[in-house]
Amino acid sequence: MGTNKRYAAYYDRQMDARILQRIAAEFPLQSLTDGELQAGSLPVTRDPQPKPCKAWVRFGPHAMLVDGVVVVWNDLACGIEFTIGDRQLRCWVWANAVTPIEPGYPSHEH
Repeated sequence: MGTNKRYAAYYDRQMDARILQRIAAEFPLQSLTDGELQAGSLPVTRDPQPKPCKAWVRFGPHAMLVDGVVVVWNDLACGIEFTIGDRQLRCWVWANAVTPIEPGYPSHEH
């Protein structure tokens, strides 16, 4: 007896969410430092309407792709917010670790 391919994507997302929750519980979320952000010399832009994105974040040694929103940025990095389980998290990541999700673009959100 085979598996139900109709729901395969759903179960894959559920498994990915569980893995992400486990890693986030075991390892600290990493964020760029003020030095990496050049916080004293680069202006920061805050978006009153955060834009959806996919972003690579790090929990300890693990790089994970998350669905989030860009809330602030400078020339080098983006400050993002994302949710894992019932936890709202924020961090700074390099700008090239972020992919905007355009309207109509499939985001594969859970």
